[in-house]
Amino acid sequence: MSRIIAAFVILLTIAAAYMPTAQAALFHPKTHTLANGMQVVVIEDHRAPVVAHMVWYKVGAADEPAGKSGIAHFLEHLMFKGTPTVASGQFSKIVARNGGRDNAFTSYDYTGYFQNVAKDKLDLVMGMEADRMVNLVLTVEDVKTERDVVLEERRSRTDNSPAAQLREAMSAAQYMAHPYGIPVIGWKHEIEALNHADALAFYKRYYAPNNAILVVAGDVDAEVVIALAEKHFGPLARTGTPPRSRPQEPPQLAARRVIFKDARVSQADWRRGYLAPTRSAGEVKHAVPLSLFADLLGGGTTSLLYRELVVKQKLAANAGAYYSSTGLDQGRFMLYATPSPGVSLAKLEMAMEQALAAALKDGFTAKALERSRTGLLAAAVYARDNLFTSPRIFGDALTSGLSVAQVEAWPDDVRGVSMEQVMAAGRAVLDMRHSVTGLLMPEDGEGK
Repeated sequence: MSRIIAAFVILLTIAAAYMPTAQAALFHPKTHTLANGMQVVVIEDHRAPVVAHMVWYKVGAADEPAGKSGIAHFLEHLMFKGTPTVASGQFSKIVARNGGRDNAFTSYDYTGYFQNVAKDKLDLVMGMEADRMVNLVLTVEDVKTERDVVLEERRSRTDNSPAAQLREAMSAAQYMAHPYGIPVIGWKHEIEALNHADALAFYKRYYAPNNAILVVAGDVDAEVVIALAEKHFGPLARTGTPPRSRPQEPPQLAARRVIFKDARVSQADWRRGYLAPTRSAGEVKHAVPLSLFADLLGGGTTSLLYRELVVKQKLAANAGAYYSSTGLDQGRFMLYATPSPGVSLAKLEMAMEQALAAALKDGFTAKALERSRTGLLAAAVYARDNLFTSPRIFGDALTSGLSVAQVEAWPDDVRGVSMEQVMAAGRAVLDMRHSVTGLLMPEDGEGK
């Protein structure tokens, strides 16, 4: 669930970047900072008497101590154990008994917890969230039991999936120094070694009001929410949470290749990742134009890659590209393609290279750019119909180095992107020297 939600957050964040001014103005977030340093963001939406309540911690898998991979995600699990006032395992049951639902998610740059409840239950869930921010009770047995749960999660989602293992290997090859190359769930041998002391140390180091952001959206009054935040989170003491300091990735000067063969693979697959800037890291001027470039190149059935490889040449069953402009450090621009029956990966890769070369040389038409812009704007408007979109957008952005003002400015930034900027971004990023190509195939060949 945590990975699904994290992926959903990334997609919605990209969508938010394309909202027209009239739609973006609907956010009108009210902000406040508590005396202990906790940031509060309120987005009023009175269409239904429900509320999305979220606490985002500015710590994720990329902030973990060396040798303790998976501890951020592990602690996410342990946060549901209990406090002196909420018995172990009762947190979610209390939310459910009050008609709500809750969950949590871990990414490289953040850990988040949310409850979707009726507006009159906001006081309840905010009090419970504040309670476990500082009063978590963990037993040695809690840690042992939950560690087994996480190991089983890794077995089912990664170790038993050749495609997931290829993605993990590609990330490790792409990021040789930066912790983005370490899986969020952690390496198996390091998860096995995580213990009670590790969990408590990480909790006490990073879980504090001055390292958290409260985002509330829905049928609420901002002044009421801020008063509740002062009531529940205001009394909590700030701590000496360390600054975020990570090893940075050196320039990649040579293309890398990962080949994963497994007897369980029946359908071959091709992928490629390029180191890419975000709004917070690298050549940030390219981040917004790169979002448009990704859509033009591989964002659906009207994109260049789909039309060329799937429709025209019939070499692929699907083909595309994706990219997220958020991230505390440099991210990735991804390409993917699945060969049609009887087509080898070598032939598909050659066709992909030719299509990329043509795109980078000839560019796109002005009509295509406007169509892409219009389509993404429309998708973003529809995404806003979901009450729980806006807190995810703000939480993802604010924990990844952006400000509220930057979130609100994204639509205007996108509207101002020229074709020259789009192409400059694509040419800067899609450099073969900065790439990792991944091939998934069966042990005895390339599959069918």
